[in-house]
Amino acid sequence: MNKRKLSFWEIWNMSFGFLGIQFGFALQGGFMSRIFQTLGAEKDAIPLLWIAAPLTGLLVQPVIGYLSDRTWSPRWGRRRPYFLIGAILSSIALFLVPHSPVLWVAAGFLWILDASINISMEPFRALVADKLPESQRSYGFVTQTLIIGIGTWVASNLPWMVSQMGVSDAAPTGVVPMSVKVAFAIGAFVFLISILYTVFTTTEYPPEDMEEFEREKQKKNQFIPDILDNIGSMPLTMKKLGLVQFFSWFAFFTMWSLANPALTEHVFKTPVPVESSFNMDVPESTKAFEEANTAFQKSSNEVGRYMGVYGLSSMAFALILTFYTSRKRINRKLVHLGSLVLGGIGFISMYFIPSPEWLIFSFTLVGFAWGSILSMPYAMLSSSVDPKKMGVIMGIFNMFIVIPQIIAAIGGVNFAYKLIGEETINAMIVAGISLIIAGFCNLLITNRDAITYNPKAVTE
Repeated sequence: MNKRKLSFWEIWNMSFGFLGIQFGFALQGGFMSRIFQTLGAEKDAIPLLWIAAPLTGLLVQPVIGYLSDRTWSPRWGRRRPYFLIGAILSSIALFLVPHSPVLWVAAGFLWILDASINISMEPFRALVADKLPESQRSYGFVTQTLIIGIGTWVASNLPWMVSQMGVSDAAPTGVVPMSVKVAFAIGAFVFLISILYTVFTTTEYPPEDMEEFEREKQKKNQFIPDILDNIGSMPLTMKKLGLVQFFSWFAFFTMWSLANPALTEHVFKTPVPVESSFNMDVPESTKAFEEANTAFQKSSNEVGRYMGVYGLSSMAFALILTFYTSRKRINRKLVHLGSLVLGGIGFISMYFIPSPEWLIFSFTLVGFAWGSILSMPYAMLSSSVDPKKMGVIMGIFNMFIVIPQIIAAIGGVNFAYKLIGEETINAMIVAGISLIIAGFCNLLITNRDAITYNPKAVTE
């Protein structure tokens, strides 16, 4: 199919729903560990509590990709029904998760939230490949990254912004502060509205051969065989990109799960207070606990705010690439390599910074890596696979995202950082080393179409 080139605003509209998706991910990534700690979780238990996120991705994304490839409605299209279903479920879960009364309820809501976000997110990746001609793929994925950067920065700052407006950061033991509850409610609203905007401003191309499409839909019990067949026949470039993704997402899972305990302890010097260490029968001791808990909640707001910087720098990175890739080709491999190495340096620097203000520098570098992770691998992959299978291939590709996170969650990250020392901040060093390894794994990629789109290139 000859696809026409789209304008910036057409690409913006089809990508705008990612603003809401990233609100969900940023609130989850920036504050879920804080909620777990508030409800009494030990530091070393936090990664395992996060296992819901990668497991739901492993299960949901290939299924949604497969189903969306086989969906067509003249009114709603192929991918948009999944955007809408995921948005409704995600908004409900976002609103409820900070109201969790106990730890196991919060962990359960994380399962629901992540599964719902994945229902919306996976088809967005496929939509870019569906709608854009080959020459605009990098442009399209980078525009998505620009919107993701905006969402990351705003959502990461929400609890701090709400606190600045006078909403309390203080709360009784085991209760999530009102500032976090209000922030998550705002996130739920933005999630739904932004998805609705894309659903009602974007159209989709119908299947090229409707008769063949209908025949494929009529085939029964083909899901598992088709998934296994596509896994077994995945292109070599996809496997090499999978190695890059493995180390990249191990690093970012480490940040999402352990940045809050690591930075509140090492940089802000306000670790979460342990109630059993205070004599709560003595008023002075009770007051000391409450002050320590409020200090932890406020420094957690600051950690979230500084984490938002990586969204801001990824947005700047994406903005530059958006303008550049709209006019010229880029070497995707070298851009991704350099960005990941800079992100690795940013993580490692967190161990050495003399004061919290330096976290701006650290997370700025992390943002360069994040901006590249959200665009370059998908642009390289989409130039290397069968467009008729784009949904299921994108879903399978996400196995290379979730598998490293599962390994990290079941003990990999705790094992790795404790090889350096017992302090939680060592987890950020592990994240940095992992990103640098991911960067140099890009040197394995040799497919010319993947590296830089060229219609005359020979695919290796």
